[in-house]
Amino acid sequence: MERGLFLRMRRTLRRLGRRRASARFTYTDATVLEVYLWAALHGRPVCWACDPAHWPPGTRRGPLPSPSALSRRMRTRSVLRLLGRLLRALGPRDASGLVAMMDGMPLVIGPHSHDRQSGYGRAASGKARGYKLHLILGPGGRVLAWRVAPMHVDERVMARRMLRELEHDGYLLADANYDAGYLFEAASARGVQLVTPRRHGPGKGLGHRRQPEGRLRSVALTETDECRFGRELMRERWAIERFFGTLRSHPCGLTHLPPWVRGWQRVNTYVAAKLAIIAAVKAECREALMQ
Repeated sequence: MERGLFLRMRRTLRRLGRRRASARFTYTDATVLEVYLWAALHGRPVCWACDPAHWPPGTRRGPLPSPSALSRRMRTRSVLRLLGRLLRALGPRDASGLVAMMDGMPLVIGPHSHDRQSGYGRAASGKARGYKLHLILGPGGRVLAWRVAPMHVDERVMARRMLRELEHDGYLLADANYDAGYLFEAASARGVQLVTPRRHGPGKGLGHRRQPEGRLRSVALTETDECRFGRELMRERWAIERFFGTLRSHPCGLTHLPPWVRGWQRVNTYVAAKLAIIAAVKAECREALMQ
């Protein structure tokens, strides 16, 4: 399974990043990213992937970078941009629809970790330490925007940042945590209708302040005569829960943050690699269904 996924990602990478970022580099960005993805696929540190003994025949030709060189290159902008392009290239190309979903997934680490960039915040079963993946999932399971932040950072703050780069026309579904006036305004500025249940429950007053038109429309969809359409619409939000379930349960997915992935930069890169791997898994499923 790992070999098939890797070969798919390698073909895409070599199409996207053939050239070296600079003449002073020995390895291309695609080669560096191939080695990192080989480690992420198997849940191993980068030093494991830099050992030729851990590469089966037919998966790798030529010399491998050293662990220190690989770690340095994985922090460069060109490699990180290539990783983002890989994630977009592996996503569905013909996905059409008006509904996108937004939510967060906690990435918990041990309470005694020395990672100073992590934070304490709300997780699934209470307070926990770690990071959180904030994600907007588009039609067909395409990742439209994502961020990684310490656990204590408010989901609404990260949502506003993701909305600045969102390219989607239609509805954006979220839970009651995202019921904030400035988010409705940010979504309307991007041509998107944010739909959430009200934070303090339905049937309450709206207060004396002027409400954004987007929030009034959301209340109408979920609490008035149009609520049947709103209920049908909000059922679509479970697609992002299924996506997180696949991400957590797949053997090559983001089942946990391993001990060698600490610090925001490493966590961010590791999560991006896992999102690309799951995109490759879904691409294989789509091809299998078409046959």
